[in-house]
Amino acid sequence: MPALATGAGHEPGLYELLAALPSQLQPHVNCSEDNTFLQDMFGERSLHSLVKIHERLQHYEESKPVPVLEGAAPLARVVSDELEGKSASQDVKELLKLLANPHVKSLLSVHDAVAQKKYDPELPPLPEDIDDDEDSVKIIRLVKNKEPLGATIRRDESTGAIIVARIMKGGAADRSGLIHVGDELKEVNGIPVDDKKPEEIIRILAQSQGAITFKVVPGAKEEASIKEPQMFVKALFDYDPKDDSTIPCKEAGLAFKKGCILQIMSQDDATWWQAKHEGDTNPRAGLIPSKQFQERRLAFQRPVTTVSSLRSSTRRSSGFRRSFRLSRRDRKTTKSMYEAKKSEIYDMADVPTYEEVVPYRRQRGDKHRLVVLVGPTGVGLSELKKKLLISDPQHFSVTIPHTSRPKKNQETDGVDYHFISKQLFDTDIHNNKFIEYGEYKGNYYGTSLDSIRSILSKKKVCLLDVQPHLIKHLRTAEFKPFVVFVKPPTVDRLRETRKKTQIISGKDDKDSTKPFTEEDFQEMVNMAQTMETQYSHLFEMVIVNDDLDVAFSELQLALKKVETETHWIPVSWTHS
Repeated sequence: MPALATGAGHEPGLYELLAALPSQLQPHVNCSEDNTFLQDMFGERSLHSLVKIHERLQHYEESKPVPVLEGAAPLARVVSDELEGKSASQDVKELLKLLANPHVKSLLSVHDAVAQKKYDPELPPLPEDIDDDEDSVKIIRLVKNKEPLGATIRRDESTGAIIVARIMKGGAADRSGLIHVGDELKEVNGIPVDDKKPEEIIRILAQSQGAITFKVVPGAKEEASIKEPQMFVKALFDYDPKDDSTIPCKEAGLAFKKGCILQIMSQDDATWWQAKHEGDTNPRAGLIPSKQFQERRLAFQRPVTTVSSLRSSTRRSSGFRRSFRLSRRDRKTTKSMYEAKKSEIYDMADVPTYEEVVPYRRQRGDKHRLVVLVGPTGVGLSELKKKLLISDPQHFSVTIPHTSRPKKNQETDGVDYHFISKQLFDTDIHNNKFIEYGEYKGNYYGTSLDSIRSILSKKKVCLLDVQPHLIKHLRTAEFKPFVVFVKPPTVDRLRETRKKTQIISGKDDKDSTKPFTEEDFQEMVNMAQTMETQYSHLFEMVIVNDDLDVAFSELQLALKKVETETHWIPVSWTHS
């Protein structure tokens, strides 16, 4: 577009800048909606006309012309009055008609405004009988494209008024700065809303495109809110606002999956937070249930028998730890260092909602994160650990169990087991030194926390497999566990791939084996489903062990990334 009133050597005028702006902004606009909005706004004919007027007025100011007459409009009225009733010649009639033309009157009025430099709009005087207590009214005009307006409304229970309930961060209403929480909505596009339900008003807004005009009564001015610190959370459940009957506005909701990282934009509302996906360039926030609200909902929905049934099932199928190499038929129940003090009700408080997280990258020289493998009996945890150890024995290591039984001739203390007295084992149990322990034929077996610390202190990666209910006790700043859930494929695939595979059945360390049965396959799949249902919010990775080599490659690659790349960890792990 050609620029107006721009001579050689002059700075480009506003009109020229306006014409060039869309192409200049193109490389910097990532969102197609934002690009469309800018193109429509800068292509608006009324905006171009205003800019042209601005350019002409600026040129007029610079040239400093002296008007011949500052009052052309009053002179035209005087001439019209003088000619009325005079000679009715054709020329007089034509002049009177010309001076009465609205366009000519407007032109003369504009001439006078420019000549007198009266550019500010003249507002009509306030009525003399205005009530001092009458609410002031704002007329607001917003341009809305395909994006939601970014505000929710509610009906005031006491007055029946339609009130702006919240403003979504980064939305059209928030960017305008014209609509505020507490404002009373009177009209939308000239349609009174006093007699309408909030749902009807939302439909009107959803169907409106382009400019929307609101008439609102400003609410009481809120104190400037303190800027909230940037906060990120990891979602521990799936959420779809379309399936949530309690959300104030489904269109304003933000859907997410378990494991998604969300940036919390506002916690002003105790029930509905505002958030957006981490890394999303779209500035608009969406509604998500607050942590407290979601905890209440899930606690009411969660069956009381879930934990106890899983725990009993875990004990039947897994019983004593496989790492102790005891008989599958004769295993006794394992215990954790916490079970003597905490009941199973403790698990019921762990309702998965959100966990505050921060980005973390291991620095050279830091201890490695503990690697925890979880899965049902027979899924292949021992095989995966063995392949990792063989791949790099200087980098990976496993814990050595403690036992109170006597050492056999072919065994070496500190290699096969740490052999300690039963009295010392009892003392260590009392002092919570074991992450888990159990008893078999009158002898104790267990995995100590110090055995984990010993490996990590040597700058090695400690590989550990435990029952899933123990994961939460390892989730500390000291260990920073990376939890991998290894699950089996379908029963049909197990039948195909594990026909010749053996499962441990011998006692103590004799490692006698037997073939898998149909009951073993079904029990493995059922146990995996139960573990995943109850504890998946604690898993950072899930591997399906359909093919051992493929599963090993996936695990090896993931552990490499854990050591070298930035990822998200609970904020509590940054405070040791």
